[in-house]
Amino acid sequence: MKINPAVAPLVAALLLSTASSALQAQAPASRSTPAALPIAETIPVAQDVAYPGTIALDIDATDVVRGLYRVTETIPVKPGTSDLVLLLPRWLPGNHSPTGNVAQVNDIRFFAGNKPLAWKRDPVDVFAFHVAVPEGVREVTARLVHTSPLQSSEGRITMTREMLNLQWEKMSLYPAGHYVRQIKVKPTVKVPDGWTVFSALDGKSARGSTYSWTTTDYDTLVDSPIFAGRYAERTDLGHGVFMDAIADEPGQLAIAPAHMQAYRNLVDEALALFGARHFDHYDFLLAMTERMGGIGLEHHRSSENQQEPKSWTDWDKMDWDHNVIPHEFVHSWNGKYRRPADLWTPDYRTPMQDSLLWVYEGQTQFWGYVLAARSGVQSKDTVLSMFANAVANYSEGQPGRAWRSVADTTNDPIMNSRRPVPYSSLTRSEDYYVEGALMWLEADQVIRQGTRGAKGLDDFARAFFGVRDGDWGELTYDFDEVVRTLNGVYPYDWASFLNTRIYQSGQPAPVAGIEKAGYRLVWKDKPNTYEEGRMANGKYTNLTYSLGMNVDGEGKVTSVRWDGPAFNAGLVNGTQIVAVNDTAFSTDVIKDAITEARDSRKPIRFIVKRGVAFQTVSVEWTGGLRYPWLEPVGKGVQPLDRLLAPRRAR
Repeated sequence: MKINPAVAPLVAALLLSTASSALQAQAPASRSTPAALPIAETIPVAQDVAYPGTIALDIDATDVVRGLYRVTETIPVKPGTSDLVLLLPRWLPGNHSPTGNVAQVNDIRFFAGNKPLAWKRDPVDVFAFHVAVPEGVREVTARLVHTSPLQSSEGRITMTREMLNLQWEKMSLYPAGHYVRQIKVKPTVKVPDGWTVFSALDGKSARGSTYSWTTTDYDTLVDSPIFAGRYAERTDLGHGVFMDAIADEPGQLAIAPAHMQAYRNLVDEALALFGARHFDHYDFLLAMTERMGGIGLEHHRSSENQQEPKSWTDWDKMDWDHNVIPHEFVHSWNGKYRRPADLWTPDYRTPMQDSLLWVYEGQTQFWGYVLAARSGVQSKDTVLSMFANAVANYSEGQPGRAWRSVADTTNDPIMNSRRPVPYSSLTRSEDYYVEGALMWLEADQVIRQGTRGAKGLDDFARAFFGVRDGDWGELTYDFDEVVRTLNGVYPYDWASFLNTRIYQSGQPAPVAGIEKAGYRLVWKDKPNTYEEGRMANGKYTNLTYSLGMNVDGEGKVTSVRWDGPAFNAGLVNGTQIVAVNDTAFSTDVIKDAITEARDSRKPIRFIVKRGVAFQTVSVEWTGGLRYPWLEPVGKGVQPLDRLLAPRRAR
C-alpha cells in the first residue's frame, strides 16, 4: 500500500501509540526480585589437631627449558572419608595478601592407585578441590604441573636455564580442616644434573640429582623455599648462618674477602642488637640475576633475595642494591618470630589482617637501614641517602598524605598487590615501610633524648624481639604490647605518639626524627649516591622534585607527581616526549633545559606524543634540578652518626 506523504506523519504517530499501548498491556504489574541463595560452607575450618599419616611430596624440577615443575603428591586418607578437600595456599606469609596463583597449577589429576578419581573445584573457593574417595581407599595421589612464567608479563619468573626458586606453596596441596603445623610432609625434589640445592630444611640427603629432606610439617615446609643453580657458592658466616649464592654466570660469584666480611659483621650486629635468636640455623638464599624474577621475602630460618648480577663484583657501584639482605634478616625476629596477632593464621585460607604492618615492616625497614650501616653491607653515605629520599618523598613528593593515613596503607597488599596506578603520589602505596621507618627513627631519638643517651630503640628491640632465646615458634603481639614495651624502656605518651603519626592523615612531614638526630634535608642539583645508582641501573631520570615526573631513557613519562608542574601542564604516564625546547629528547637535553629555565625564567617547551596525537606543551618550572640530601646541622658527631656506628668491635 502506498501512503500519501502528506499523512505519513500521522500514520507513524498512530502506529507508535498503538505499539506503546500493547507493550504497556503486556508489562507485569510488579518487578521480579530474586532472593539470594545461601552459600553453603563445604570446607572444614582448620582445627589444631594432627592430620593422620605423612604426605609424600615429589617434584621434578628438571624441565628448565619449558619452565615446568611436575608434581606428584600422595596424601593419606582418613578412614570414612568420601569427600577429600585439598587446598592450594592462597593467603601467603610475607605477602600479607591472597596472592596464591591457582592459574599456574594445571593438568590436575587425582588417583587411587591407577584408578582416576572424580573431582571438582569448590564453587566458592577456587583454591579448594573436592576429591571423591571410594570406600576402602587409604591414600590419594595428586599429579599436577606448575608452570613458571616464561616472561615477566606472565608473572614472576622462577625458573631459568641456570637457576630456580622453588616455593612449595605454589605447587602443593594440603588437606583442609587442620592447622598447617599439624600436617606432616616428606619432600623430595629432582633438579638438573650438576646443580647445587640450598634450603633451610633439615636432614638433606641426595641420590644423584634427587634431594630429600627429613619429614617436616607443612608450615615449616612452606617457610623453607629452595634456591638451586648451576653456578653456586656457600659461605659460612658464623653462628650457624650461611650465605647461599647462585648467579647467572660463575664470575658473578666473585666477592672480595672484605665484602664477605661485611655479611659476617651483619650477623654479629643483628645478634648483638636483639640479644637472642629464634633459629637454630639460617640461610641467606641469594640470586644474582637479571633472568629470574626479583624477590625479597622473609622466612624464619632463611630469606629469598635477589640482587643485580654485578652486585658483588662491582660492590661500590652497586652499593644501592645491598639492602635486601639486612632487611630480610631482621624479619627472622620481627615478623616471623614476633608477629601481629591479627596477621598470624592457622592455615593459608584464613584471611590475614595487616593492621600492624607499620611494626612488622616499618621497624624492619628502620633496622635494615641501621644494620646495613653498622655492618658495612652498605656505606653510611648510601644509608643517609636512603633516609634523604624518604624524608623528601613525604615532605614534597606525596600529596596523598593529606587524605590517607599510614595505617590505611597497611591494606594495600590486599587491595592492590603492587599493581601500577596512574597517580601513586595521590593514591599512596605501602608507606608503612618507609614512613614507618621515619616514625621509628623519631621514637629512637625521643628515647635517647629523654634518657640522655643511655637508651634507644636498641633497648626496645631487645625487650620486644629478643625474648625467649632459643624459641623457634611464633609469639604474637598487639598494639597495647608495643606501647607497654616502649613505656618499659622510657615512660612517655607512646599511645598518642603512635596514634597521631600512624592512624591520622594530614600530619606534618615526618622530619622530626632526622632533625632530632642532628641532620636536615637539603637540595642539590645532582642525585645522592643511592638515587644515582638506582637511576643508572633502571635507565631512568628522576625529576620528581623539579618537573614532578620520571622519564625513561627514551623519553617516556613513567610517573607524574599529583599537582606538580608536569601534571598541571597535562603530562601523564605513557606520554612520549619527542623534543625539549625544539631539540630531540635525550636525558642530557631535558636536564640542560631545566637548568636553563632556572636562569631564563622561561617555560620549558615539550613536543609530546600521546596515542596518535602530537602537541606542544609548556611546563612552568624555574627551580632547577633538585635532589634530596642530608647534611649535619652542626660540627662533630651527631646522634644519627652514633645510631649508625658499629656496636661490635671490628
